[in-house]
Amino acid sequence: MQRTPTVVDVATAAQVSRQTVSNVLNSPDIVRPATRERVERAIAELGYRPNAAARRLRTQRSSTLGIRLDHEQNGISGVVLDRFLHALVEAADARRFRVLLFTADSPEDEIAQIEALIEGADADGFVITATAENDPRLSWLHDRNVPFVSFGRPWGVPLDAWDSYPWVDIDGRAGVRGATQHFLAAGTQRVGYLGWPTRFGQDDERRQGWVEAMDAAGTPHDDLELAVEDDVDAAAAAVRTALSAGVTFEAVVCASDTLALGARMALPAAVPVVGYDDTPVAGALGIPSVAQPLVEAARAVVDVLLGSTGHAVLPAPAGHHLLEPSVVWR
Repeated sequence: MQRTPTVVDVATAAQVSRQTVSNVLNSPDIVRPATRERVERAIAELGYRPNAAARRLRTQRSSTLGIRLDHEQNGISGVVLDRFLHALVEAADARRFRVLLFTADSPEDEIAQIEALIEGADADGFVITATAENDPRLSWLHDRNVPFVSFGRPWGVPLDAWDSYPWVDIDGRAGVRGATQHFLAAGTQRVGYLGWPTRFGQDDERRQGWVEAMDAAGTPHDDLELAVEDDVDAAAAAVRTALSAGVTFEAVVCASDTLALGARMALPAAVPVVGYDDTPVAGALGIPSVAQPLVEAARAVVDVLLGSTGHAVLPAPAGHHLLEPSVVWR
């Protein structure tokens, strides 16, 4: 049986001290780039993996990120967080971190779960998803200096305070605006928007992308906007009602693939529909859709928590990333 490589083997191969190897593993920023590259090359060639249990005892860190596993969601677009979670696990693993999943029935319950994980030293930092207006989770974590990053902007927090909240998000406004501009540039004028009743956070961001594109083109649109809950049947019924009332659509841009499927069922085949989230359903049915860069988002979350090269959660993560989506045309 082949012997498992040790830190001494890495140090010997890289011609450095054991402490230098330890620094590369735990505090790479303090090691000169040439030396760090030599040690990392030796680690890769030898297939060395640090002893996680010994490291946790030595550093009093768990090398674990906590994230709530949401209950099963209705709607086609519920798959998006599943994709993000998978990408997060891969991004964390690349930095020798694990992801711990836990459940909670409410924001307050999630806070209680996080507090228990902190007391048990079971997680070094947390990823918060599905942020909402004046989200109590963000203020609780922020006020107690608990390392965290939210996948979603800190809605409701004054804009001048956003820099003190670490977050990563997708620019839904840009995605919907780009889809709408595509139709307008082709001479299509009657571009409708099918969104949600709530006008806050990502709901309003996506709607504003459509409004901005229509206003910039000088195209009237008061009768082209519909709002329903994220449900296929509700979306189809809303579109049919509008058609019965004499509203004409030359194209429709939607806030989700769930709404897009409903619109597709109700509209003539010649009227193009664009969804949001690029789910497997949209792909299977040939519906164009705005695709979120979820792998890039997961990597950005890990970078904010750990720094660009480190292998430990930063004491006070800071910074944010607003990533731009792209339309998958079919």
